[in-house]
Amino acid sequence: MQTMSPHQTPDSANVFQLKGSMLAITVLELAHNDLQALDRQLAAKVAQAPNFFSNTPLVLALDKLPPGEGAIDLPGLMRICRHHGLRTLAIRASRIEDIAAAIAIDLPVLPPSGARERPLEPEPEVKKAEPPAPPPPPAEPEVRPTRIITSPVRGGQQVYAQGGDLVVTASVSPGAELLADGNIHVYGAMRGRALAGIKGNTRARIFCQQMTAEMVSIAGQYKVCEDLRRDPLWGSGVQVSLVGDVLNITRL
Repeated sequence: MQTMSPHQTPDSANVFQLKGSMLAITVLELAHNDLQALDRQLAAKVAQAPNFFSNTPLVLALDKLPPGEGAIDLPGLMRICRHHGLRTLAIRASRIEDIAAAIAIDLPVLPPSGARERPLEPEPEVKKAEPPAPPPPPAEPEVRPTRIITSPVRGGQQVYAQGGDLVVTASVSPGAELLADGNIHVYGAMRGRALAGIKGNTRARIFCQQMTAEMVSIAGQYKVCEDLRRDPLWGSGVQVSLVGDVLNITRL
């Protein structure tokens, strides 16, 4: 008679669960097969905003490379990205040679995307002057100021509050996207997408005076418009928080 180890789980008990998630992933779209130029230009971007490039998940988009530029050195490309803090999760490609190179190193391949993607420019970080000697006591941790937007956020616009909260005192149109490492406050009609705590802050919240959003998300857990419309608080002033892995919507 076969006995079960004390560390084994019975087959009747689930040991995993598949879940949907909406994560903020940066896409690096390569226009030319020139790794030396890429290395120099990435270094300049990192110098402006080093925190933005710290362990950032990345999809390498190779589907816009001109067909006559030859096969790219994919391992070399990934090494350059990793050197600058970008962690490659997959590539997006259409050329046969690029797909074969990814398969050879067991890297996932995504099909070319028809979605409209907007350029994302990290905000330059202001460096503090060196303190005079003798050195003062250790400074308090840097707290980034809240980013405040006073004009309407139009469809197709993306607003990102890096390292802090985002406050929008005007309306947010359908197709617009708000992103923040901290909380999101919208004092006008919220009709676009709001993603708070995008780098894993599960304590982040979303506050809306009028919830008619296309999607809300906290730390990767999300609800889309079809789910939100069924909530009795649709169209009301609400706050959205994360309890476990479930979004909780309550009246303001």
